[in-house]
Amino acid sequence: MTQTRAARRSTVLATLLVALIAALLTPGRASAASLQEVTGFGANPGALRMFRYVPDGLPAGRPVVVALHGCTQDAPGYGTGSGWIQLADRWGFSVVLPQQTTANNASSCFDWFQSGDIERGQGEAASVAQMVDRQLADVGGDASRVYVTGLSAGGGMTAVMMADYPEKFAAGGIVAGLPYGCAQAAGSPWVCMYVGATQTAKQWGDRVRAARPAYTGPWPTLTVFQGTADYTVKPVNMTDLMKQWTDVHGADQTADVSDTVAGYPHQVFRDAAGNMAVETYSITGMGHGQPVDPGSGTAQCGAAGAYLLDVNLCAAYRLGLAWGLSAG
Repeated sequence: MTQTRAARRSTVLATLLVALIAALLTPGRASAASLQEVTGFGANPGALRMFRYVPDGLPAGRPVVVALHGCTQDAPGYGTGSGWIQLADRWGFSVVLPQQTTANNASSCFDWFQSGDIERGQGEAASVAQMVDRQLADVGGDASRVYVTGLSAGGGMTAVMMADYPEKFAAGGIVAGLPYGCAQAAGSPWVCMYVGATQTAKQWGDRVRAARPAYTGPWPTLTVFQGTADYTVKPVNMTDLMKQWTDVHGADQTADVSDTVAGYPHQVFRDAAGNMAVETYSITGMGHGQPVDPGSGTAQCGAAGAYLLDVNLCAAYRLGLAWGLSAG
């Protein structure tokens, strides 16, 4: 009887040890606990929710990425599906994940078209800015390396943040999104999305400059991803984003680099000093959504799903390269 009990204890201890080792070695298992909701991040005039992801053991002085989901999505799902949480673990940065509420918008779209939400110090734009301040304070992040990106309505809100708070963001990444002030220029958000607004590059740029009249720069650089078969946000919006932000940077609208990345047309527009101002990816045949490339390869990230489209190119990875996040 004594030997049997001892044998059982040994078996239980061995089982627990194996489970502990498996927990430590299973990728992503421990890091999932770092996804959390943050409350009390400021006055929150836009009545948004704040989620964040901080890899275990992240040191101070690391970059921060703000990732804004699209309509019908939520913050945790977008953070995982887009690949940003995966890359945060790989490269060592934290992620802020704002979330819209159905009380604000029935489809959970960020209100990139509402004047009360797209002006500095007001509404949803102010709420996102307060999230950035809270994150920097809590994790000791590098205020000179904060980036903002988003899909669709989240892309529209990305343009808002770049225009309203250019001092907070080194760069932005807009996926199937809209230029700043597009709804006002077109007369409605639907015309903006489905047709576009008739504006010159200077008129587009003036809308950004009007958001911060006393600001003299530097302005965030911009990378845009757009599907050529997107019938929700027409590809003309990528052209208009290029016009808007090249004008803001004092660059012309002639590409300095025209090549392909993963088989897709890619262009770079440089300013007078030769620095990248705007970069565009035209994803041939892709509809409305975020480009992802699921897998474990070096350039792969994300998971396919609704509005998360496997096109063998991960937008988050390409943005991370452009922003120097891969330096780790």
